[in-house]
Amino acid sequence: MKRFSIRAGLVFGMTMALLPVAGAGISAPAAFAQSAPASAVSAPIQTLYKALDQVQNAHSSFADRSQMVAGAVDQAYDLEAVLKASVGLRYDSLSPSDKQNLLAAFRNFTIARYVSSFKPGSGARFTVSPSVTDAPAGGGKIVETHIGSDDSMPGTAVSYIMHNEGGAWKITDVLLSDSRISQAAAQRSDFSSTLNSGGVQGLINVLNRKVQSYSKD
Repeated sequence: MKRFSIRAGLVFGMTMALLPVAGAGISAPAAFAQSAPASAVSAPIQTLYKALDQVQNAHSSFADRSQMVAGAVDQAYDLEAVLKASVGLRYDSLSPSDKQNLLAAFRNFTIARYVSSFKPGSGARFTVSPSVTDAPAGGGKIVETHIGSDDSMPGTAVSYIMHNEGGAWKITDVLLSDSRISQAAAQRSDFSSTLNSGGVQGLINVLNRKVQSYSKD
């Protein structure tokens, strides 16, 4: 049976950082979020995990499996929020066209990373906690999950920071393991280094190369 690597599959590079706690006060949307039913908050993650379960049982091409995951990623993630957190303060100074092109490359990278991590025969099992907790700031919620295999349950802890945008719950960050390692924070160091050396196009090129690498793995 092929094995999957949660840490390698969900983190862009090896640099790790703890999730920063930012923001103060609770806005009207945040106050609404506090009373949201747990099932509504975790629904996008259930959709994502259902798609990942399907692709690891679908013996089809990488492109076909990417199509299966794409819709779930679009539904589950606020990819622009994740990208903005991964880039940092520099994101706001990018031109609209640079943001659009970078977001398209980041979307393809996110999809390809999932498809590569959950290959046919991976045997991953997904469990989602029936309850949610409050995020440390911003009025969001945290959904706790585990990803493991038949012989390693409950497996690796993977938690999601969820925010309500326009009435829809979306993932804005992923926390890996019990130490609450932030995926966006881990990516920020890598993204910043690439932006410093090659600009936006340099980062797009790196993401595109990673997609190509994942498709051949």
